[in-house]
Amino acid sequence: METGLLLQYLVVAAVAAYSAWFVARRQFPDGIRRMRIALAVPLVRDGRPRWMHALGQRVAPAPLHRDDACGGCNGCG
Repeated sequence: METGLLLQYLVVAAVAAYSAWFVARRQFPDGIRRMRIALAVPLVRDGRPRWMHALGQRVAPAPLHRDDACGGCNGCG
């Protein structure tokens, strides 16, 4: 296969993957959040190497901060 054609296929595949991720993130935010949690939990378990913990913390979504429900003590009184 020609190098130029291979590069073209790689660029098109990368753009299609990004497009699919963008649409999924916009249309299904709760599903993407659950998927990220499911991917992160096994990586941050005790006994895993340090690099797995770092990857799991990077994959994990940011915690939800809801003012109407108490999620722990954050100094609200």
